[in-house]
Amino acid sequence: MKWARIQTADEQILVGVVADGQLHPRAALGSDEATGAPILLDGATLLPPTAPGKFIGLWNNFHAAAERNGLDMPTHPLYFLKPISSLAGPGDTVTLPNDIGRVLFEGELGIVIGETCANVSEEEADDAIFGYTCINDITALDILTADASFPQWTRAKGYDGFGVIGPVIETDVNWEDITIKVMVGERERQSYPAADMIMNPAKIVSKLSSDMTLSAGDVIACGTSIGARPIKAGQEVTVVIDEIGALPVTIA
Repeated sequence: MKWARIQTADEQILVGVVADGQLHPRAALGSDEATGAPILLDGATLLPPTAPGKFIGLWNNFHAAAERNGLDMPTHPLYFLKPISSLAGPGDTVTLPNDIGRVLFEGELGIVIGETCANVSEEEADDAIFGYTCINDITALDILTADASFPQWTRAKGYDGFGVIGPVIETDVNWEDITIKVMVGERERQSYPAADMIMNPAKIVSKLSSDMTLSAGDVIACGTSIGARPIKAGQEVTVVIDEIGALPVTIA
């Protein structure tokens, strides 16, 4: 089942189930309560499919990238927080600040939390996962490393538009079957299997829940693998996960 958030032509913001080219409105993400007649997606604007209270991103969570970069395999998620003001949705334009230096795309699988959880086991964590989405965790690489005394994770990943999510949340998918791809224009620039994760989604959620309470709608980006590359103004960058959809943004 696919879930989305839209803004209608009369500026209503609605959440619901996507089917047959329509959004079937629901009272909330995951709710069975219908709240109106179906609305054609054609003519509506797709928004990030969740409005998270927290947007967590992982670093060094894929075997191939860790081995290439000579990094140890972590036993607890290595993570940062992206500000909610960084959120962007499918089809948005992401404007790069002046003099920001190199900026990378990072195509990632995103976990969406479905219920409040704290200090949960992996089994409980698996039940708390609502579904999965596409993420482009855009990163200002030169900003990250500009000060040798302090890696600037929040600043480098927190500019407006640097947290792209969408187009939908898919609730019926096996994460181990997923391949994450990134297209820059018509050229494939990144492609890697989700099954190469060091920590799987249930373990990620379980361990993060020991650090903080996770709430319904929160998003966790599972990290990226080999192939993240610089982007520049004028390019269209699209994260593609066949089971979920395509997540394009234009860089300006």
